[in-house]
Amino acid sequence: MTNKPLPPEDEAPKPVYTTATREGLIACHACNRVQKRAFTVERQRCSRCGSTLHRRHPDSVARTWALLLSAAILYIPANLYPVMHTSSIVGSEDDTIMSGVALFWNDGDYPLAGIIFIASILVPMLKLGTLAYLTWATQTRSKWRPRQRTTLFRIVEKIGRWSMLDVFVITLTVALVRFGSLAVITPGPGALAFACVVVLTMLASMQFDPRLMWDPIEPSGTKHD
Repeated sequence: MTNKPLPPEDEAPKPVYTTATREGLIACHACNRVQKRAFTVERQRCSRCGSTLHRRHPDSVARTWALLLSAAILYIPANLYPVMHTSSIVGSEDDTIMSGVALFWNDGDYPLAGIIFIASILVPMLKLGTLAYLTWATQTRSKWRPRQRTTLFRIVEKIGRWSMLDVFVITLTVALVRFGSLAVITPGPGALAFACVVVLTMLASMQFDPRLMWDPIEPSGTKHD
């Protein structure tokens, strides 16, 4: 038995990357089951959960734009109106998100001020801007760096839930202070607007279909770095 020499590195077969569309596969949006696509059926249903199968989320771009515009409109009163109203024996005071950050910063609580600033101001702004850019690039069928845009979407989707930190802080503060009798803290209209912003941006990221970013890319069988 003789050992055959291995082919040179430049002659080794290169891996070929394919797509689900090429292979005639479709994934269920409800249970993520991948199955064969039935081209002869007008409305195919999932063999596991019975949900209607779609190659892409229906009206993904339009729904994402609608949710993002609603969140952007509500983001203005969320920062202008007070998120917390404090009543005590010395008077009453209204605090917005920025005034709360400034209060903690002036008191020397720099880590807490930084956390609230990042979670309540920086993260929502970055998420709105990033999702708007990804939706615009998808709508214009951009072919620029689809892999990096997919990674960016996954990062935004993961950190979006931390925007609710400011709402949690207000809820805990209201619950704790109500046990005392010297002061009463109630949430303001800004807290409701901010909670709506967070929920709308989370729904927008859920409605956005990242697979649409890859549709303009020609399935040439090469890997995108």
